[in-house]
Amino acid sequence: MMIKRRDFLAASATVAGVASLGIRPSFAQAEPAYKPESGASLRLLRWSPFVKGDEDAWLANTKKFTDATGVQVRVDKESWEDIRPKAAVAANVGSGPDLVMCWFDDAHQYPDKLMDLTDLAGYLGGKYGGWYDGVKGYASRGDKFIAMPLAAIGNAVVYRDSHMKAAGFSEFPKDTAGFLELCKAMKAKGTPAGFPHGKAVGDGNNYAHWLLWSHGGKMVDESGKVTINSPETLASINYAKQLYATFIPGTESWQDINNNRAFLAGQVSLIANGVSVYYAAKNDPKLADIAKDIRSTNFPIGPVGKSVELHQTSSMLLFKHTKYPEAAKAYIKFMMEADQMNAWIQGSSAYCCPPLKEFAKNPIWTADPIHAPYARASETLRPNGYAGPLGYASAATMADYVLVDMYAAAVTGASSPEDAMKEAERRANRYYRV
Repeated sequence: MMIKRRDFLAASATVAGVASLGIRPSFAQAEPAYKPESGASLRLLRWSPFVKGDEDAWLANTKKFTDATGVQVRVDKESWEDIRPKAAVAANVGSGPDLVMCWFDDAHQYPDKLMDLTDLAGYLGGKYGGWYDGVKGYASRGDKFIAMPLAAIGNAVVYRDSHMKAAGFSEFPKDTAGFLELCKAMKAKGTPAGFPHGKAVGDGNNYAHWLLWSHGGKMVDESGKVTINSPETLASINYAKQLYATFIPGTESWQDINNNRAFLAGQVSLIANGVSVYYAAKNDPKLADIAKDIRSTNFPIGPVGKSVELHQTSSMLLFKHTKYPEAAKAYIKFMMEADQMNAWIQGSSAYCCPPLKEFAKNPIWTADPIHAPYARASETLRPNGYAGPLGYASAATMADYVLVDMYAAAVTGASSPEDAMKEAERRANRYYRV
């Protein structure tokens, strides 16, 4: 049904079809009304898709917005690694895209450059069951939303079931000790694992933080004091070195695309990735045998005794330099409403885990057993700044790949574990000044 512009301005999106998904929003907070400026146009910078349906659904929703408002939205895309520096440049020079789908706590690097989205976030949270704490933390400072929480991209272990069994394991190990033995056995069978030690904004950070946290280490304590130089971190590095010895050569230079390619090419049989690698295989007739053999599971539990994982998280930034703030807020609101958000979640095939609790009822999460490890990413993620507060220091430390570089230096032998820890400590202290 065509949305009339006057209807849009009164209430930016319909909620038709929401009840069929089990979503019955409440309207505790007044709905904000945004009237796009005359002649408004917008430019959004987003990350390149790993699941084609994600981009297709996003662009279809954007077209609906344009049809309803007359506001043209130019959607540009860049590689995952290029989003962060391009967003930082736009913030610093005060020009460029109006909106950016950023990573992790990037918004905390330049909060004074961003529009306040608190009223809109309050309305959406009240309407759709509230925000998950982890994704909310990435987009807020105190009681103020400096960005709009958008999605957590679940990260899970993806492996070839037949290759695991050929290595002598009837089921996937649940702890780090068993996981190491599986990787050793799979290498001996010529079906090795591969995890990135390169500057991969998603997979590299996800893997490095799991290594650290699973052994009880942390970059900083609750006060923000740097604590990376610790016995727990040393134990995690020594474990990482043993795992690295089982990997396919070259993982120290891998970026986010490399493990997908290696897995689908049959070069590795065990990686950590979003659900995208499964759908890449499932949608290619030449990879049908691989698709049938794929299984997924959450990362094994380490000495810390509980599941602790980082998941890729994206928020939408709205820069103060935009010429059309009303149009931009109307666009964000439209894209976050039920009809559009559910279409995006469906289109992304469980790749994007929603930031609002009501959307966990979307049927995509139970449509395929492979989706199960990804379904609760927004609920279970631990922020990268753990155990300290999110802010400039946590964002800059991650953007500088301090933790990723520490493991890479140690596992490749470029530094001793002790020296790698000291260097990470030195670099982190440049940002955490307490």
